[in-house]
Amino acid sequence: MAPIQNSRVIFNSIPEGYPVPGETLIIENESIDLDNDPLGGGVLVQIVCISVDPYLRSRMREPHVPSYAPAFTLHKPIHNHAVARVLRSENADVKPGQHLYGWFDFAHYQIVDAEGLKRMRILPEGSGVPWSVYVGVGGMPGQTAYYGWKELEPKKARRHLSGETIYISTAAGPVGCTVMQLAKAAGLKVIASAGQETKLQFLRELGADVVFNYKTADLDDVLKEHAPLDIYWDHVGGKTLDTVLPRMKVHGRILIVGHMSSYNNAPDPVYNLDRFLALRIKMLGFLVIDHDEKYSKEFYEVVPGKIARGELKYNETVVRSLEEAPQLILDVQQGNNFGKAVIVLADD
Repeated sequence: MAPIQNSRVIFNSIPEGYPVPGETLIIENESIDLDNDPLGGGVLVQIVCISVDPYLRSRMREPHVPSYAPAFTLHKPIHNHAVARVLRSENADVKPGQHLYGWFDFAHYQIVDAEGLKRMRILPEGSGVPWSVYVGVGGMPGQTAYYGWKELEPKKARRHLSGETIYISTAAGPVGCTVMQLAKAAGLKVIASAGQETKLQFLRELGADVVFNYKTADLDDVLKEHAPLDIYWDHVGGKTLDTVLPRMKVHGRILIVGHMSSYNNAPDPVYNLDRFLALRIKMLGFLVIDHDEKYSKEFYEVVPGKIARGELKYNETVVRSLEEAPQLILDVQQGNNFGKAVIVLADD
């Protein structure tokens, strides 16, 4: 077969505010020979689906600016968690036709060397779960929810969570809706917010006790009626966190898993830090990678089966071309997607 063009999403410029499709991210092609390009002991894969997550915006920055994830390299492809099918292999442990989960470029095809394969997971075939789910509630977002929930669970056998109250901000996404279902199964009262009526209805269907539109309702008014909170699961930070702090219970717990309010704007100040002392609040900054060794085996034994049996519900916003990726990334920043945002490039 003659070489073909391989489309890739390139980090073209550092944005101020929201990323601009066609400026911040552009589409470029490279030539790839699917039959003859050397693999270096690795594999050639076809990308099946790629995750689009809010944190991607935090990587579109100058490399010297500190953060928990490295900055994307200008004029190089961006990358994220994805599922890919093996086309050719020079590795005895990986066979053509198998599906891998790991870090891949926003591209149609990619060569992964032997070192890169060490960080990949071979996914089970015939699990009854669509491949796209393995980048959503069956992948990193679901792991964030599951691992974080495990960290919140009482360590003493006599304690339990039933009867406690949790508030989950931006709860209709893949992390939030998974946490919400775990919380309801554990007997908690769940307060959940989202920014669109369709998302609110989804949360009602999942069993949330209180739902509200954070764009139109006053958060403090909602919390005055339904707080105090035992747990706040925070995807937002800034003013939302500041409003929540006085509404926590003594010895309340806050899990910080995202900071959407500052991805495209300067961070809002938090004034109510004295509440940490007065209420003896515990707050944990949570990154899924810190807990993978502890919980990943259990996650893959438990969660895909729950999804296949319909015990864990989810929604997806799907686009089917790399050309649509820059707009989808912007939509996620502006909250215009519903559920997990995913780029599906192949169906097998």
